[in-house]
Amino acid sequence: MAATLATATGPLPARGGTAAVFSPGGVAWDDDGTIVFAGDAERVPWEPVSGDVGEGTIVPGFVDCHAHLPFVGWRADEYEARLAGVSYRDLHGREGGIYRSARMLAETDDDDVLAFSKALTQEMAAHGTTATELKSGYGLSLEGELRQLRLARRLAEACPQTCVVTLLACHAVPEGWSRADWVTAACDELIPAAASERLADAVDVYVEDIAFSVEDLERVAAAAAAAGLPLRIHADQLGPSGAAEAAVRLGARSADHLNHVSAEGVAALGASETAAVLLPASSLTLRAAPPPVAALRDAGAALAIATDLNPGTSPVSSMPETIAFACSLYGMTPLEALTAATANPAWVLGLDAELGTLETGKRADLVLLDGPSFAHVPYRPGHDPVVTTVIGGEPLDRAR
Repeated sequence: MAATLATATGPLPARGGTAAVFSPGGVAWDDDGTIVFAGDAERVPWEPVSGDVGEGTIVPGFVDCHAHLPFVGWRADEYEARLAGVSYRDLHGREGGIYRSARMLAETDDDDVLAFSKALTQEMAAHGTTATELKSGYGLSLEGELRQLRLARRLAEACPQTCVVTLLACHAVPEGWSRADWVTAACDELIPAAASERLADAVDVYVEDIAFSVEDLERVAAAAAAAGLPLRIHADQLGPSGAAEAAVRLGARSADHLNHVSAEGVAALGASETAAVLLPASSLTLRAAPPPVAALRDAGAALAIATDLNPGTSPVSSMPETIAFACSLYGMTPLEALTAATANPAWVLGLDAELGTLETGKRADLVLLDGPSFAHVPYRPGHDPVVTTVIGGEPLDRAR
């Protein structure tokens, strides 16, 4: 039991910032880790034997629906270069950025990649993340992408979180390939191979002037649909591309980033079930203009937030920190950010029947926080608010 329990309610993906708040609140689960009660503390069916956090807050476990693990190595010098005025495009064009991470991955053996990445998943869990996306995109060859997906499946078995693996089939054009030839190979070989081996749960495309076009996206979307895999899209991050509108038209689960989404894209997202996944840590690190969050909210778009954990543009693993950025940089309210960090990303990853809200019958994935309300999470950026992370009814070791 705790001073407060807060959770999103209602049909998903949720619109607006509403959430149910119980003061005091409590949650109970059975020996199988399934929730049997969540709500008013006075109605908890039995006396608590552990997990009573007094003046704290209980919320669903955080769901990170956009993260680029597994990878290996950092790129802090690129961050310094951007602070000195070098653009992300310039770094990318000098074989830095994605290409550099691809080289580091190719030059590192599997066990070392997994050790590096597993430490980050443990760090994420310590900060309350109970489910996460894993993503390829640093393979940059047919076998390299399949290798990264296999590493992602191994990482999923080794880490405490529930993991969904995404094939980022088109992240950058590999060296020695034309863009058109790589898209053809991705559609005709890579996506079918990943589906055949059950290595991927979704397919993603980076639509940008330095990466791939809407026309490329359409080809990949057809291949993903033929393989029975849902679609995700990196959309309108560095400039307007029409990717958000295309995401809606193609029935994508999400359009992610959206810093430069058009008015037409905002309207399309508001009238659809395609979630708008916002990545404020990336905006902070790149010192980028924020997406039009107020317009997305007013249009009725389903909002989600995620870390975008990657070595180049968002070396952030903490969902509480991401929530603080979303509130301070994007103007989200605390309860809006809570829904965007739990229920809606669970929907994006196809996990909403199991987790993302505190409801009877769902798995007991939850976080015990030390503040008397959820507002203390964004109010105190830099403070670690997590008392305990619980996955499937089992508290995790907080050792980092």
